[in-house]
Amino acid sequence: MAADSPISRSRSGNRDTGRVTTPQAAPEPKPAKARLLQDGRDMFWSMAPLVLVCIVLAGVLGMCSFAPNGPGPAPVMPYDTEAALKADAETLKIPIRLPALPAGWHANSGSRGSIDGGRKDAAGKPARAVISRIGFLAPTGMFISLTQSDADEPSLVRSIDTEVAPTGAQNVDGVQWIVYEGGEDSRPIWTTRLKGPTGPAQIAVTGPAGTDEYRTLAAATQSQPPLPVR
Repeated sequence: MAADSPISRSRSGNRDTGRVTTPQAAPEPKPAKARLLQDGRDMFWSMAPLVLVCIVLAGVLGMCSFAPNGPGPAPVMPYDTEAALKADAETLKIPIRLPALPAGWHANSGSRGSIDGGRKDAAGKPARAVISRIGFLAPTGMFISLTQSDADEPSLVRSIDTEVAPTGAQNVDGVQWIVYEGGEDSRPIWTTRLKGPTGPAQIAVTGPAGTDEYRTLAAATQSQPPLPVR
């Protein structure tokens, strides 16, 4: 019996065809959904800050209003001029007058002060002077203040502005007011000395208001008697 030849074995057995079999790639898994979309609670907590910001913004905008002609005048805080000046008269013991101002004028501030060496006492020696000051808003919206004191004229003027000098006078219903003026940063000061049953008082008006407001406040003050002191 003849031995099997290599050729016959290759024909009758499995043969290597020389092909390379490539394994098929497994399908890629689908991307997972964002966690935001997986849970309704996550979505709620993610949107909550944005909703809160919108609510706050709406509240802020609701408090604003459009003013085509610019911002309106600020409200005037109430100030009891009569009570304040009566208290000043009682405390300072100097002649204090309550201005009889026309409608539309509003007091908005007040204060007391003193000037060391601002007056001479009965013996002619320097003594401490006292000050009562009230601020007003005129109907024009401009500010002007009224100062009443037992100081002499130079001391009172210097306590208001050290950069002014006398430049003239204004006659207000027969009363002579000395006018002090300075540079661009200074406001005019009108001052006069009013006599009364309890002694003289040095009066001054000053502020960014105009001449008409100066005259109105000066006339409203000089026309009144000093407030009674107990």
